[in-house]
Amino acid sequence: MRPVGNAKQLERRRQRAIALLKEGRAPVEVARLVGVDRRSVRRWHAAYRKQGAEGLAARPVPGRPSKLTARQREQLEAIVLRGAAASGFESDLWTCPRVAQVIRRRFGISYHVDHIGRLLRSLGFSPQRPTRRALERDEEGIQRWVREQWPRIKKKPGG
Repeated sequence: MRPVGNAKQLERRRQRAIALLKEGRAPVEVARLVGVDRRSVRRWHAAYRKQGAEGLAARPVPGRPSKLTARQREQLEAIVLRGAAASGFESDLWTCPRVAQVIRRRFGISYHVDHIGRLLRSLGFSPQRPTRRALERDEEGIQRWVREQWPRIKKKPGG
């Protein structure tokens, strides 16, 4: 899994680790100071010995680039935050097929439904299930029962 931080931040962390090693610190101590596993420090040191500073350089992120631009991703985030009803759906519940449909309509880009969850997670959203409640539910009646009846039937401490 890719560590947290952009490419330049990760490169600076590797360079700091090498600088600490050059000061004579042990790999275990360096690992603790930069917040990584000792094996990472040893791997970076080997790359530095073999390739010099180039061995620590940031590399392009592997994988296919996103179909959506950064601006489109911001727009999608705003659309999702407004709710599904604002996008013309009968309920305010977002589903992956609905998000895929909005992306297709708004940006002209097709995403497979299975990828939408990953896209939404990358935007900071998490999957959640709505709580099921009966349409006939009487919130005031429930509160009144909890206030008046529950104390009467609740088991008394020590009794």
